[in-house]
Amino acid sequence: MTHILSEDNLQVIATNAKAKTDISHIHAFLGAKTSQKWLDVAKDNLPLLMQDHANCEKKAAGTAMNLIFRYEFHRDLQEKLAQLVREEMLHYEQVLELMTERGIAWSHLPAGRYAKGLFKHKRTYEPASMIDTLIIGAFIEARSCERFSALADVIDDEKLAKYYKYLLKSESRHYEDYLALAQSITDESIDERVAFFKEVESELISSPDSELRFHSGVPDFV
Repeated sequence: MTHILSEDNLQVIATNAKAKTDISHIHAFLGAKTSQKWLDVAKDNLPLLMQDHANCEKKAAGTAMNLIFRYEFHRDLQEKLAQLVREEMLHYEQVLELMTERGIAWSHLPAGRYAKGLFKHKRTYEPASMIDTLIIGAFIEARSCERFSALADVIDDEKLAKYYKYLLKSESRHYEDYLALAQSITDESIDERVAFFKEVESELISSPDSELRFHSGVPDFV
């Protein structure tokens, strides 16, 4: 088996982790920060979170691939999402490797309410549907980035913390790419839709949640 997280790659991760990545633009984009209660519960349930993280990477790649097939007329979208698919699948493999190292077996984990709560507001006619899908993608990537940063500061697993910091750069770029693509397909400003989904996303993150997931709200089961 080829280890994606080899010693050379880990050195790159360690080097990147030393520099504090500025995610102030992420916090400005999002409507709410991760609660301390979510962090307290999450750091004690890392195996579950790693399983959900793997699922998220796989789903992100699948969503991007579906967009590539559905909107094949859009060249810029094709190129940016092709790169995103490669990166998401690489991250998927990396998380699987980290799970294997820790003896975490793969198990079925139902999706939480987060993505469904966002996509239920997606408009159904084009190009509005495409614009909303890309804006939602931006919020999902931005929230991932915010949570990687928050988790890296509180977990005891040093290698996993370094890995989360390593992911910040790509996740930050993904959210920016999604926003740029959304704006590129319309002559009208997307600011109103971004503001709308900012409120929806903030509510999902800030309200009580009965399940712990990488993008879940405030735990109400402890």
